[in-house]
Amino acid sequence: MLVHVVCFRYKKDIDAAARTQHRERLHALRDLDGIIDLRVGEDVVRSQRSYDTGLVIAFHDRAALDAYQTHPRHVAVAQFGQANCESVVTVDFES
Repeated sequence: MLVHVVCFRYKKDIDAAARTQHRERLHALRDLDGIIDLRVGEDVVRSQRSYDTGLVIAFHDRAALDAYQTHPRHVAVAQFGQANCESVVTVDFES
């Protein structure tokens, strides 16, 4: 299994509605082929080093992650996130 973790820090002028829309759009990707589990949520700790939204996806394997990365639905959501974020970080690891 491959775990894909993404953290999003929104630009300061991005309102709550746009942040919620982003999380909803991420959650809607849960039915794409190769995904075992998808979790997305808003940070509740709000420390100085916190990001605003976290995404954790478990994939069957690297091939499933690669297919996800280029899937048109994911690309559209990724572009929305990039346009609204000042920083996005990821880590992928086998579990």
